[in-house]
Amino acid sequence: MTAAFFRTQRGPQGMELIPQAEAASGWGEEHMRGLAVSSALARAAEQQIHTIERTDLVPTRWTVDLFRPARLRPCTASATVVREGKRLCLIDTVLEQDGRPVARASALWLAPSQSPPGAAWSGGARPEAPPVGTALVEAQHRLYFTETTGWGDAAKSTNGARKMIWHEQIPVVEGEQPTPFQLAAGIADVVNVAVNLGSNGLEFINADVSLTLGRLPVGAAVGFATTERMEQAGISVGTAVAFDRVGAFGTATLCALADAHRAVDVRSFRPIA
Repeated sequence: MTAAFFRTQRGPQGMELIPQAEAASGWGEEHMRGLAVSSALARAAEQQIHTIERTDLVPTRWTVDLFRPARLRPCTASATVVREGKRLCLIDTVLEQDGRPVARASALWLAPSQSPPGAAWSGGARPEAPPVGTALVEAQHRLYFTETTGWGDAAKSTNGARKMIWHEQIPVVEGEQPTPFQLAAGIADVVNVAVNLGSNGLEFINADVSLTLGRLPVGAAVGFATTERMEQAGISVGTAVAFDRVGAFGTATLCALADAHRAVDVRSFRPIA
């Protein structure tokens, strides 16, 4: 199994998450990557759903705010039920380090039912996953796609073309089997790479990511295909379609801030000198 983002240990604040090498970010020494942060928060939210025994509900929205740099230090993730009703449950989660919050997330679970008979428009986006058996970039657990170069590694994809990312599952905690929700919610942070990777590397750092789920993903990998990107005055906003080998299963949006002075070379995930 792929190495996990965290291991657990009992600490002064209860059960702590201890970041492992897989949690390291390319944005700076001792920084934790957004995939690890989102995965830890998703795990806490899902644990809360099981605690209140609402497995009749399905996750439909996941929004993460990355408002402080998370470090490669012990952290705790907690969850609070904001509202629970017959057809929905809203859960807030917080990741804390050194006694203060560094990120938060909101998760919405809804009750599935019978779809109504009326006809309604659907966009019908159909991104195609890489061919079965295509080897991933091992150290990054992913593949890149551009409309000019096709599927390949980051070296082929550092250009101005529109992009897709295909990413395999990374366990959240050592010894735990990741769930489909943890896969989708955690990997959603890679939308920043799909939307903002350009000819000079990754020059934008995302402040958030929001994922909506029409269904849970199938399989051990998911993709995000950029559908729109706008940039003005150092702020980038983008949208993407989430897909697996069955088809599209959701959408994602994010907001990002220009950070060109420490742009990341996605070939090595180190700052560009």
